[in-house]
Amino acid sequence: MATRSRTPPPAASLEAPDATEAPATDGQRPSDSHVQSFARGLEVLRSFGADAPTQTLSEAAERTGLTRAGARRILLTLQGLGYVAQEGRDFRLTPKVLELGFAYLASQPWWHVAQPLMEDLTQTLHESSSAAVLDGDEIVYVLRVPAHKIMSINLGVGSRLPAHCSSMGRVLLAGLPEDERERRVMAMHLTAKTPKTITDPERLLSVLGDVRRKGFALVSEELELGLMSLAVPVMDRAGRVVAALNVSTQPQRRTATELREQCLPLLQAVARRIGETMAR
Repeated sequence: MATRSRTPPPAASLEAPDATEAPATDGQRPSDSHVQSFARGLEVLRSFGADAPTQTLSEAAERTGLTRAGARRILLTLQGLGYVAQEGRDFRLTPKVLELGFAYLASQPWWHVAQPLMEDLTQTLHESSSAAVLDGDEIVYVLRVPAHKIMSINLGVGSRLPAHCSSMGRVLLAGLPEDERERRVMAMHLTAKTPKTITDPERLLSVLGDVRRKGFALVSEELELGLMSLAVPVMDRAGRVVAALNVSTQPQRRTATELREQCLPLLQAVARRIGETMAR
């Protein structure tokens, strides 16, 4: 008597939700274009930081909203790939994680050109200089050449600051198309970092309009008391704003007028030279 063959169950798919893991909380559902296990792996990587340089399995699960089983599988996978190391019960990131961020920097055609120019700028002005790009409501530092420490927080490549009260953030927001700029600002949570921070969206939109017309942003003590910065856009040959450059100082070192007169021409010249290296 012939036996009926049984169809084997389908193999587990990476796109399928894992029953042992917590459901996604960002509103995204698994689909052909959303690999949920990969997204959760990135969440685990992002859960490490200055406030959590090492984590136990339970801590990683709690910080990411995953179950212990789900967090364990991801951490062990990251460990096998070399991105995470385990010491006893604690997990920590390894230097290999830096490859992920450096790949972005290396892919930017202007990054290698900008660094020596900014080093010369810092040496000439004796003021710190930085470059940043826009990511959502924040700016992300992609270059920084410090002259002296003038902020209470340490800034470096990868550091994030709110766009609405930073000079580079205002340059980048001002460079957006008008309708997108208005939509973004109206949706922002405009937190007051100091008593001088602009938190009214209509007033901020007016300031951004001035920034776009003038071609620079000067922000004094809105991000941090005792800090003043001047930023200009870096534009490609098609006129698109792709990054921002700034110099930062303290009000007692230079007045706003002195910052514009002494630093703005040099800052704009560096931005133009960087922009000229970009293909149309």
